[in-house]
Amino acid sequence: MLSGRLYTMQKLPSLLARTLVSGTNGSPLLPDMAEGQLPIHVNNVRSRLRDIVGASTNWRDHVQAMQERKALHTLLAKRQEDLPPRRMKDSYLEVLLPLGSQPEIREKYLNVYNSVRFGRILEDLDSLGVLICYTHTKQEMQPRSPLSIVTALVDKINLCKKVIYPDCDIKFTGNVSWVGKTSMEVKMHMLQLHNGDYSPVLDATFVMVARDPENKRPAFVNPLVPESPEEEKIFKQGELNKLKRIDFSTASLLKMAPTAEERNVIHDIFLNTLDTKTVSFRSRILPPNSVWMEDAKLKGLQICHPQERNIFNRIFGGFLMRKAFELGWATACSYGCSRPFIVSVDDIMFQRPVEVGSLLLLSGQVCYTEKNYIQVRVHSEVYDANTREHHTTNIFHFTFISENEVPRVVPKTYGESMLYLDGKRHFAAVMKEI
Repeated sequence: MLSGRLYTMQKLPSLLARTLVSGTNGSPLLPDMAEGQLPIHVNNVRSRLRDIVGASTNWRDHVQAMQERKALHTLLAKRQEDLPPRRMKDSYLEVLLPLGSQPEIREKYLNVYNSVRFGRILEDLDSLGVLICYTHTKQEMQPRSPLSIVTALVDKINLCKKVIYPDCDIKFTGNVSWVGKTSMEVKMHMLQLHNGDYSPVLDATFVMVARDPENKRPAFVNPLVPESPEEEKIFKQGELNKLKRIDFSTASLLKMAPTAEERNVIHDIFLNTLDTKTVSFRSRILPPNSVWMEDAKLKGLQICHPQERNIFNRIFGGFLMRKAFELGWATACSYGCSRPFIVSVDDIMFQRPVEVGSLLLLSGQVCYTEKNYIQVRVHSEVYDANTREHHTTNIFHFTFISENEVPRVVPKTYGESMLYLDGKRHFAAVMKEI
């Protein structure tokens, strides 16, 4: 049974730490990659990206800057075979977030509990993932890259620490771990300095896609050549990750009916909420220590200002993740009536870009609970005030653990039942990883 594999909060950090040391998928870290590498200050990551793309630092000049990028179209490769292959160590980067040695930058990362805001970490991971991919595709004779590299998917982020300390230096490391024709998988790790040693905090896997200078069509990227059995294993795991994503998408409840086991789960919930006095399909009674799903949600609105734009003058994906996480955290906090801790982030698909000036609507929903765990789904959509149309941009999945055991969330409608099963699936996948 799934519940038999759950761990108490006290055991969770040590368990995750053992998993993270070897990588989420059992892929070991590559200690030799750091040879000759100097860490980049976290504040310089975004400026490097602007230099690589040639993006304007002034919003009023962004149209002209994008027009100038069109001329880079001639530099795109016609075939992937025309591009020189790269090694994993060619894209390896280290980024330093000196919270301990440079206390003046702490305030941006500090939360009310005197620990690090995880939403800020999501922003840094997103920027680093893009920079790693530009490092992989860099051509020495081209000062500016003709590629538009954007985040397509956050496959998973698994944490092994409940608290990230605000007064200890943090180091991010990462490299391209798998390459398709136009897409790249990036593995990143976050470590924090304690007593002279860096200890693991999280392990992240992102998928990036390359497009032409106008960000309209796919573009080829350099192939990746593993150099050792260790790297072969990592590369093959990237292939497996791709197949898992395809299988998970194929079995989506938006495409296929629930399994027989899942149908029984939903029917049991229905039977347990029937009013025995009336025995009516419409009359429902909430079981003890439970909350109706419709009462376990929060909503938010963001006006997307130019300040939050990325190098391609769309809203920065890291900003979207930060706002979604903060709403997800607030949803879990209000539901569990205690401080929740993030355990995992998974399956964030960037379905469409968010334009500057958009009205971004966020909806956080507790969709599954088990013991101390709260599975939260945040739906993000753009509202066009002129046409009154809504368009989904992202769906975020967060797994939290609360300090206390939480009430059971109970679906009432068929749609809520599908959300419940989807949350149960994501939760089971996270538990299998850790």
